[in-house]
Amino acid sequence: MAIEIRHDMDDNRFVAETGHGEAVLEYSRADTDTLDYRRTFVPEADRGEGIGEALVVHALDWAEENGFEVLPSCPFVRRVMEMHPERIRARVS
Repeated sequence: MAIEIRHDMDDNRFVAETGHGEAVLEYSRADTDTLDYRRTFVPEADRGEGIGEALVVHALDWAEENGFEVLPSCPFVRRVMEMHPERIRARVS
């Protein structure tokens, strides 16, 4: 299943449209070089489909490509990071 994710920089979030609404990963800037990945949400009917994991991996890749460190305040983000250590290349606070 291909998941299309867009980066809504105005609202500091990554978004995937689902058949049941928006799945989102929200973030804030902890400082000039660090993004705080604070919250993920996937509509209940879409949970277990890999959408949340895809959001997190996409957001981690974007942070690395743009030179940001990541503070994983969201427990789900932390869990995905543990599942995919190969995606994190020494840019995690």
